[in-house]
Amino acid sequence: MDPAPAPVASALVIRGASVMTAAGPSLPRADVLVRGERIEAVGTDVVAPSGATVIDAAGRWLTPGLIDPHSHIGVYAVPMVEAHADGNEMSAPFTPGVRAVDSFWPQDPAIERALAGGVTTIHVLPGSANLVGGQGVTLRLVPALAAEQMRLPGAPDSMKLACGENPKRVYGGRGAGPQTRMAEVALLRQELEKARAHEPGEGDAVDHAKQALGRVIAGELLVQNHCYRADEMLLRLELFDEFDFRPRAFHHAVEAYKIADELAGAGVGAVVWADWWGVKMELLDAVFAGAALLDRAGVRVALHSDSPFDVQRMNQQAAFALAAGRRAGIDVDPDRAIRWITANAAWVLGVEDEIGTIEPGKRADLVLWSADPLSVYARAERVWIDGQAVWTRHADVPPRSDFELGREVPR
Repeated sequence: MDPAPAPVASALVIRGASVMTAAGPSLPRADVLVRGERIEAVGTDVVAPSGATVIDAAGRWLTPGLIDPHSHIGVYAVPMVEAHADGNEMSAPFTPGVRAVDSFWPQDPAIERALAGGVTTIHVLPGSANLVGGQGVTLRLVPALAAEQMRLPGAPDSMKLACGENPKRVYGGRGAGPQTRMAEVALLRQELEKARAHEPGEGDAVDHAKQALGRVIAGELLVQNHCYRADEMLLRLELFDEFDFRPRAFHHAVEAYKIADELAGAGVGAVVWADWWGVKMELLDAVFAGAALLDRAGVRVALHSDSPFDVQRMNQQAAFALAAGRRAGIDVDPDRAIRWITANAAWVLGVEDEIGTIEPGKRADLVLWSADPLSVYARAERVWIDGQAVWTRHADVPPRSDFELGREVPR
């Protein structure tokens, strides 16, 4: 008996949109063909396969799904009460064995708000109380009851490191951690040296902390380093060179513009805010043109939210950073600015071969906007992940989170 034929993947054609591919210049009035989970064709006059769903997108804009490379959604879920505070394990200044995926709550109402803003992928990190805070995970914003069901297949996990004021503030009064920046560097060097020298004997219990730091040194976990000041970023680069690895990116990095050439030369990214500054001393020297300055120097710069609220308007954050750069005399192209929330963020997470641009072969993570996405008037009308609709504005569907449905007291 002949085997049953393989099922034909469903097809979708989005026709006539202004397509910001994030891989090159925008394509006015272009078509995108999706078959199954992947983009199959991008161009003009794309032929719709028989039975394909065709969406007339004339007058609208299409972008890749937005990516937030620094999120605490799900580990600091809303409402932001103590019971939901699962992002910082402050029992010790070194907790490399803990994983954000083990704290993530898939019913966080902030997930649906992020989708409504066109965000399809987030990188969830532990907090910054510790010198080494634990492992981050890249998740898709698909309906699920367990975080493992939301993982982007093949995405590498990360290790969250922090420097500066936060570890000093948390541990300085406890006597169990660093009280100065020089102690932060010394303690981190010591722990990395222990991990490099660690050779478990036969029958020894697994030391998950040393094992995780060993994976950092081996390049298996991407280092995402919370750091604000230029001098501290340079110090970390020197320290990591001793162990022959580099961070994937410095996060927050408000003074990264001061060392843009050094970061570009080292191949290290910068994950920054568009407009946060002044919250504490190490944020005082931020400039709103920071993203544009970094981009001009050749740094892979990405914007992040660090917030369940700013994640809802990442397109507007990119527009703000673009405008700030232009006011500073930097001729930033919108097609580069869109990369700050798509392609560059994908690179920071090590998933640039899968998502972040609209190109044949990439996963079909797409957002259809009512207007130019770099306009405050733009709204995400439709959002797809792997070619499946996950958000449609004005659709008559119940909230994804049970915790937004209201509650009937059991009788």
